[in-house]
Amino acid sequence: MKTPAYTGRFAPTPSGYLHFGSLIAALASFLDARSVGGRWLVRMEDLDPPREQPGAADAILRTLESYGLEWDGAVLYQSQRHEAYQAIIDQWLRQGLAYACTCSRKTVEHYAGIYPGLCRNAGHPWHDAAIRIRVPELRYGFDDRVQGRFEQHLGTEAGDFVIRRRDGFYAYQLAVVLDDGLQGVTDIVRGADLLDSTPRQLYLQELLGLPAPRYLHVPLITQPDGHKLGKSYRSPPLEAGQAPALLTRALRALGQRPPDTLEHLPVQEALQWAIEHWSPSSIPCKRALPEASL
Repeated sequence: MKTPAYTGRFAPTPSGYLHFGSLIAALASFLDARSVGGRWLVRMEDLDPPREQPGAADAILRTLESYGLEWDGAVLYQSQRHEAYQAIIDQWLRQGLAYACTCSRKTVEHYAGIYPGLCRNAGHPWHDAAIRIRVPELRYGFDDRVQGRFEQHLGTEAGDFVIRRRDGFYAYQLAVVLDDGLQGVTDIVRGADLLDSTPRQLYLQELLGLPAPRYLHVPLITQPDGHKLGKSYRSPPLEAGQAPALLTRALRALGQRPPDTLEHLPVQEALQWAIEHWSPSSIPCKRALPEASL
């Protein structure tokens, strides 16, 4: 059954080129949208200039095109959305929902990364400080389409979290929620490393009066030593000439059963097969998969 209201998205960070782990997340998101006739957007999460690699954003887009993953509409760049993020922060500061925090990273590490609210009532100036959102002593949960039920008590398992860093850069948790709301995203398909970010995002959606999307978290691909396959850990960039073979390999990692002949087909024909045979229920529910097992 066609679901025109479906809007999905892929939101890479331009800190490097796309690698095989990125391809799995992008492909799953793309197929989930296209299999129901939905829209698929690309958003560039360029929130952290010191970590970004020059030319990476353009390279990511070229790689998606060479792998046949064509998106709808214009690419949204988060670096062009600072005013919108700041407007919400200013509102929450005035309402007492957010506050300035001058605690060092070392101080927070002493509490196992769960911020205990040391600056909640300190009344620090808003400038030259991190901004944290107050969290309620409540559990937030959701039913993931692959991982099942996931819940988190924000007070004891997350703590008041940063929505703007001390260096002035805006935090992922705030930007992703605002931009998903702006773009009308109904379904989020992404890596399982973001599973425990979701309860915090549900809370922000509640504050903003936004509907919660459906979520599907796909397994991460790990190196033999357990490290996540990523841009910063010996993960080779995707090459256009390997597209059919790597798309086929990515489908297998997602629990699909492509025929051996698929990797010899043109990219668009391989993707059409994948769209027609997409089965989210076949995705492994493990949080991580060793690369050697694929």
